[in-house]
Amino acid sequence: MSLADPGSVALSPTDSAASPGQHAGPAPSRPPYQPVASTALLTDRYELTMLQAALADGTADRHCLFEVFTRRLPPGRRYGVLAGTGRVLEALSSFRFGAEELDWLHAQAVVDDRTLEFLAGYRFTGTITGYAEGEVFFPQSPVMTVEGTFAEAVLLETLVLSILNYDSAVASAASRMTSAAVERPCLEMGARRAHEQAAVAAARAAVVGGFAGTSNLEAGRRYGLATIGTAAHAFTLLHDDEESAFASQVASLGAGTTLLVDTYDVRKGVQNAVRAAGGRLGAVRLDSGDLGVLAVEVRRQLDSLGAHDTKITVTSDLDEYAIASLAAAPVDSYGVGTSLVTGSGAPTCGMVYKLVARADSSGVLQPVAKASTAKTSTGGRKVAARRYDVDGRAIEEVVVTGADLPVQEWEPDDGDLRPLQVPLVVDGAVDSRWVGSYGVQNAAHRHREARAELPRGARRLSAGDPAIPTVVHTLP
Repeated sequence: MSLADPGSVALSPTDSAASPGQHAGPAPSRPPYQPVASTALLTDRYELTMLQAALADGTADRHCLFEVFTRRLPPGRRYGVLAGTGRVLEALSSFRFGAEELDWLHAQAVVDDRTLEFLAGYRFTGTITGYAEGEVFFPQSPVMTVEGTFAEAVLLETLVLSILNYDSAVASAASRMTSAAVERPCLEMGARRAHEQAAVAAARAAVVGGFAGTSNLEAGRRYGLATIGTAAHAFTLLHDDEESAFASQVASLGAGTTLLVDTYDVRKGVQNAVRAAGGRLGAVRLDSGDLGVLAVEVRRQLDSLGAHDTKITVTSDLDEYAIASLAAAPVDSYGVGTSLVTGSGAPTCGMVYKLVARADSSGVLQPVAKASTAKTSTGGRKVAARRYDVDGRAIEEVVVTGADLPVQEWEPDDGDLRPLQVPLVVDGAVDSRWVGSYGVQNAAHRHREARAELPRGARRLSAGDPAIPTVVHTLP
């Protein structure tokens, strides 16, 4: 491990003068991140073979409507958190079949020449609507709708699902953790427990779900997230003794740094930490042992040494249940890794991407749906709204479907319904509100508001039914 190891809590060097208990917000807005590599082959083969068959039989240009939803929440979960929408839109900009991709498809005989010619000019020119990123969702919530020709829309299935399923799983776990932490900051430290690119996505999704920062520098660079980290046990072990290690760290990073005090003996570690930094010591970190008991002892010791403003941060395989168990302990922040980046027991949200309507011979969209047992779906365009009681608490998810034109024209007829869908892509043009660092800020803000509107019982960690029911209304 290096000096920049995430096993600590301190702000990035540009914020090093701030108290470790104060966590910087996202960096100022910047141009949306543009991935360099093509995302076109991040897909399943059958998307392209379906395209080939559709081009051959003349159905490729048929106007279609695909919908993303989940049939159920993970067992015991009361709500989900939509995340990854901005990443989908960013990936869409690089969903291009260049010479390298086309040459490989040709060499592997994946599709015929006619299909390769279509792919060479592929650009999504359709429309995408959906729930704002950060919004909460429930079973049957139409979190994203992709509208366009079959050829353009079908190719996006795998990419959309791979992003939304993972990011939403992480954001949903993050929301449970930040709920358990109440006002204490949670910090993402899971890079070493995930694929290197998934780690970047997880850091972003964690912030959408309420986390204050991340140890992942690429996520910080790409999305303007606050980065954290000072030193690990390795830095202490590098030196002849703990005193010299702490003195070196303070000399380099300032008294406001976070010192890891459990390499040898916690009590001696705290003494050495205060001796090295004085009463201005930013924070100490505990990474092992009975964290609740140790936090009480360390707080008492810090106060006796005059370090009244020194914070205590804890790490060590935390999840939402461990965080909740520390509610009464004098802990100031939590560092979370493995449980967060694996969805805390629910590594996917079970979202699907289904064709729900297609144009008939007259060009009118007609509902279509799969009817097999346990995997049924409701055909047709959907409009979603959330109903609230007089206190502003959500009480019902309302999904309206039916004939296409009436559904498009439907609007809430009373003041206790809030429309949930927003435009994301219009005629191929991406709405910039949802991408880059600005998109993450918007998503985190949306989540704070949406979660606050849920019934009070929604934040319970115990297993339960969805916080509000989903009611489907079919228009005549």
